[in-house]
Amino acid sequence: MYIPNAETIAKMEVLADLEPVVDELMEAHEAKRILWFPSEILAAPPDTDPDAHVKGLRERARGISMPSRVALALNTLTEEGLPHFHRLLAVYLGNESFWSKWTNLWTAEEDRHGAILHDYAHDSQVLVNPVLERMQFEYMKAGFAPEWDRDPYRVFVYTSLQERATQVSHANTGKLASEYEPLIGTVLSHVAKEEARHYVFYREIFARVLERDPNNAMVSAALIMPSIDMPGLNMPHFREMADVIRRAGIYGPRDYLKIVEDLIKFWAIDAVDGLNEMGRKAQEKIMAVPARLERVADMMETRSRAKTFSFAVAFEREFAMD
Repeated sequence: MYIPNAETIAKMEVLADLEPVVDELMEAHEAKRILWFPSEILAAPPDTDPDAHVKGLRERARGISMPSRVALALNTLTEEGLPHFHRLLAVYLGNESFWSKWTNLWTAEEDRHGAILHDYAHDSQVLVNPVLERMQFEYMKAGFAPEWDRDPYRVFVYTSLQERATQVSHANTGKLASEYEPLIGTVLSHVAKEEARHYVFYREIFARVLERDPNNAMVSAALIMPSIDMPGLNMPHFREMADVIRRAGIYGPRDYLKIVEDLIKFWAIDAVDGLNEMGRKAQEKIMAVPARLERVADMMETRSRAKTFSFAVAFEREFAMD
């Protein structure tokens, strides 16, 4: 059983003051949202043959490149890890507080992401679905327990970074894969746009936390922003799949660098004043993160060598990448 310490309780009290803000942001979020469901997007057009629709989809999907297929597998499994994240939000934001309204709404919206990607994989046969399902099982069994999970401030820093990262990955995968098969572009566009709306919510919440408790908020951000473990870290073959996605230009260190720079600017980290020594040190650490990430990206690009990949979930077909 999780028992929060005094520091966590104090942070939860700050978050409790944000109830009017959460209500306002949720209202704005739902007002801009166009609710969609997988069966609507994947269905055959009216007055057409459903069997012919699926046959045509599978014919077009044959042209989807192996890197795109790997990205689709990774993106699908990441979205189907939703139970891990619902648990973290429910436990550390409170399952009986006003925060549960957001947690439940977010979960309802996110649940469709894994569903539509899984259904697309089944209909298109772009992946080996039994392998995909076993990978999902192993991923869920492995769990996800990041170090930040008992700090409610760090939850919002992480979700801001992660929602934006998944938005970028989905959008870029859609652009690459839809060259031959346009339906996957439509699917991933819907998913990416919703991730963008979630990103807007989480980054605004942390901005309000930073206003109310700048020193502790700055420390929490400094612990997360140098690097984040993506939610799929514990899934089978994650690092190899992530390497493919980086080489394909879908998502990599430079994308993360851009996300960090955007959040530093949005949260006006450099302009926060009145900090104590702890807060100032954390602020300095955050401001130094982009330069560090630039060095990491340069090093990875310099050391990268051509490599051959093969994944069971992608029919074990070998493909080479620079």
